[in-house]
Amino acid sequence: MRSIKEICKILDVFKAKDANPGTELEYKNAFTLLVAIVLSAQSTDKGVNKATKELFKIADTPQKMYNLGLEKLKEYIKTIGLYNNKAKNILALSEKLIKEYAGEVPHDRKSLEELPGVGRKTANVILNVWWNEPTVAVDTHVLRLAERLELSDGKTPLSVEADLNRLPDDYKRHINHWLVLFGRYICKAQKPACGECPVAGFCRSPDKRI
Repeated sequence: MRSIKEICKILDVFKAKDANPGTELEYKNAFTLLVAIVLSAQSTDKGVNKATKELFKIADTPQKMYNLGLEKLKEYIKTIGLYNNKAKNILALSEKLIKEYAGEVPHDRKSLEELPGVGRKTANVILNVWWNEPTVAVDTHVLRLAERLELSDGKTPLSVEADLNRLPDDYKRHINHWLVLFGRYICKAQKPACGECPVAGFCRSPDKRI
């Protein structure tokens, strides 16, 4: 694992290219962001955005989503992987938000993680994106790239998060988006575009293709 100083040097390269990266998920408010994040598990942001474009026109609050009902909701999201379970979770979390939080998305990790279908990664994303908190969400891109770029010695999302949480807040606030976009478009799991990589000089991966 690299030193914090070395990790910051790598992240400074991404910062120079995009100082304020954001999620590619489309949303209208905290609730639709939460729904989009839940839907994005094992699915692409592009696929989620395609499904939610029409869904969020008619169901952009917990009450409207709950009123939609399971079968109608499934019709909107049936192109998304695991849509049956995701639809059940979305209706269940909508009901919980209505009954316990007056229809508002709670602003604390414990309450978020108690919502159906919401785990630590999802809670971290919404705290980061909606409330601009320095929370580190570790998804498959971050887990893979943290190992490849030697940002962490961790082998699990929680251990990688613990390592990355040693970074200054400004880096923690953006690292998920930097690594997700980097992993999505350049350092792909299959056929990484090493010739286009802005941090190739830091990479010692045996799979490096330059």
